[in-house]
Amino acid sequence: MMRAMPTTGAALLASALLALALLALALNQSAFAQSSAPRPPAAKPNRVAAPGEKTAPAAPADPPPDMAYGAFQRGYFITAFTLATDRVTNDADPKAMTLLGELYAEGLGVPQDDRRAAEWYRLAAARGDSNAMFALAMFALNGRAGPRDRDASTRWLAAAAKLGHPLAAYDLALLYIEGQMFPQDFSRAAELLRIAAQGGSADAQYALGTFYKTGRGVPQDARQAAQWWAKAALADNTDAQVEYAIALFNGEGVDRNEEAATALFRKAAMRGGAIAQDRLARILASGRGAPRDLAEATKWHLISRAGGETDLELDDVINKLDPQTRAAGEKAAKPWLDAIEAARKAQAAAQQAPPPQAAPAKR
Repeated sequence: MMRAMPTTGAALLASALLALALLALALNQSAFAQSSAPRPPAAKPNRVAAPGEKTAPAAPADPPPDMAYGAFQRGYFITAFTLATDRVTNDADPKAMTLLGELYAEGLGVPQDDRRAAEWYRLAAARGDSNAMFALAMFALNGRAGPRDRDASTRWLAAAAKLGHPLAAYDLALLYIEGQMFPQDFSRAAELLRIAAQGGSADAQYALGTFYKTGRGVPQDARQAAQWWAKAALADNTDAQVEYAIALFNGEGVDRNEEAATALFRKAAMRGGAIAQDRLARILASGRGAPRDLAEATKWHLISRAGGETDLELDDVINKLDPQTRAAGEKAAKPWLDAIEAARKAQAAAQQAPPPQAAPAKR
């Protein structure tokens, strides 16, 4: 089981801050100079209005920039550690606590330490930070800072999802779809997918679109399905690109646009989608949505077939081509086919390799 939280968050916070202060003193001082964190300019005093002068309402103040997270994003991890520690010391800021947890979890700027990371995550989670809750869910699921605990992981996912955390909501939706940790409930799964989709999760947008296509957990609605697939397609979700392209090509839930569908199929095909490669081959063989090109159709058909897609109609078309056209298509497909074969061989070798031997204990 995961370590229980201390009786008071203040006691843990005080001991953790002491440890951080000792660590900061031991660090090479020159490392702290790798990034200078600029201070926001001091606010100018408000001008006093003259008698009778109309004044505009004061604009709401922008939140101060998160300098610690900004340093983290730029890769200045020791600076991020210092700034986050300062914010925890002065303001008990939960986002800074979560950032300290992340630095310890990944060993960025400080020695990697799962137990200390979990302590910071728990402090932040107790103060309502959903990112810390999600991190604790992943720790419990993967057995970091304690034994694996799916029940604890699920509880943290539920807590984070309740606060609108997209990844937590998506993962929790999958549990309701699987029906293992909870009774299978597609309506609840759809609610969680909507939270995640509205939060920007492309995987959730694709899944919610599929729910609307099939009427699973929501009323069947082709237009809603197309709208969610379109959002996910913009985020480069390959499966969504294929589904939205099919909807565009057939005019299901969206105005028919064969040319736009072809562009999406081509984009997904270049990313290795076997279904997209097959649909693109069909388009190029028929001339609908793009100029007819039988050599290019042969290329994409051979690639999709190597990726596991079966299309007997295209097999028949390719087999009837003249030798020159077919040879041109085979030549264009060869680099892709070689890459697919090499990837399969590497995967097979990895599966057959013996597990690594543990190093002998030192005497």
